Amino acid sequence: MLGLFSWVTLVTQQYVSRTPVRARQAAWYHKALPTFADALALVRRELWAQAAFRLSASEPDMVKVPRAFVEHLTETLCYAA
Repeated sequence: MLGLFSWVTLVTQQYVSRTPVRARQAAWYHKALPTFADALALVRRELWAQAAFRLSASEPDMVKVPRAFVEHLTETLCYAA
């Protein structure tokens, strides 16, 4: 478990050094810095994005979904998982 905690922390630190990240907040709770739950959600989102948005074989039954909707759904699932 400590190894997994360390890995999530290192991946998050590497991502944050390239891209600024905002901590997700509720209206009743102000956070100055991201928590481990935020870091875990960020790592989940990155891993899922790599798996979900690969180039796939051409299939004629493709349905186009707006990217904003997919990102919102992914963000929600990252925190729920």
